Amino acid sequence: MNYCIYCLQPDTRPNSEFRDGGVCPACDYSRRLKEVDWGERYEILQNLIEKNPRTEGQFFDCIIGVSGGKDSSRQALWIRDKLGLKPLLVCLNYPPQQVTQRGCENLSNLINLGFDVVVSGPAPETWRKLAREGFLTFTNWARSTEMALYSSVPQIAIRYKIPLIFWGENPGVQLGDLKTLGKTGYDGNNLRNMNTLSGGGIDWMFNAGFVINQLTPYQYPSVESFETKKIQIVYLGWFLGDWSLINNGVYSSVNGLKIRDDFVENTGDLAGVTALDEDWVTLNQMIKYYKYGFGRVTDYVNEEIRLGRLSRARGIELVDAYDHSCGDEYITSFCEFIELDKKEFWTHVRGATNKDLFYIDNSNKIIPKFQVGVGLK
Repeated sequence: MNYCIYCLQPDTRPNSEFRDGGVCPACDYSRRLKEVDWGERYEILQNLIEKNPRTEGQFFDCIIGVSGGKDSSRQALWIRDKLGLKPLLVCLNYPPQQVTQRGCENLSNLINLGFDVVVSGPAPETWRKLAREGFLTFTNWARSTEMALYSSVPQIAIRYKIPLIFWGENPGVQLGDLKTLGKTGYDGNNLRNMNTLSGGGIDWMFNAGFVINQLTPYQYPSVESFETKKIQIVYLGWFLGDWSLINNGVYSSVNGLKIRDDFVENTGDLAGVTALDEDWVTLNQMIKYYKYGFGRVTDYVNEEIRLGRLSRARGIELVDAYDHSCGDEYITSFCEFIELDKKEFWTHVRGATNKDLFYIDNSNKIIPKFQVGVGLK
């Protein structure tokens, strides 16, 4: 395990590959941003929009996937108020046990701001069973839910005949997931190659006893469907020089976004602005930490280090303190949802823990072998 020489990105991130000299792809991209002509990029965006005009019988210019959170709220407002487009917002709805009141209010805020919203709601019991199966099989309850989340937007785009889709950040350049890189910095049509969508497809769902007509919301449209319907995903973050977790949170909060009020010790959410529509993502971030040696706090501090607003030394302190954070109440409510005993939950977590990066002591405490910012001891 090695760390980027600039930020705290470890080389254990899936689909990442460090540059010569020990620089992570995201820092390499960030350094090159200093030379970007943002006016030129804005012209590229305008030309792109002109090449995708609204056709006869098409009531919207584009589609934006939203949760009501910081990124989607900023995208919706910027695309409408800056670009003058009429977007259709598409939201994947969580079951009642999972969605937060805060999430409902944030989605309502977007509606009150004047947007048209289509809500897609997969069958709750299938959702619950898939979450359980995903956890028991991969120690990743969100494998199925993320597949539905990413699939819902292009599915609606195809059915509503709206070929232009705006997405937020480019995971290839802004996070380092290189398999998602497209033909250009803004081309998102290779999003299908991200680890969440390409890691085994839906065969595991069939093996668990589900049939095809139960799994429609979880199937990402084929390459052929994209080509036939001329679907184009565009990473809006590529065009915005101030795109970041904190900046998007501030921008959206001014426009009515409600953020978390829980403690960072329970959430690992340094600014209280991520995944606001549900809380169980906190579990998944904790488990990701035990699998790969990094979690939500690492992603936070890396952006701030690249922006020059946080020192690497302070980032190390924050990652050390909070990267594994997850409040017990979130674990309890999740286990109740998938009908799993908490002891079994921790048995699975310890079983999935990366033994190259952690060891488990006699009291079952999971302890890192590595030093943040340095690597394996």
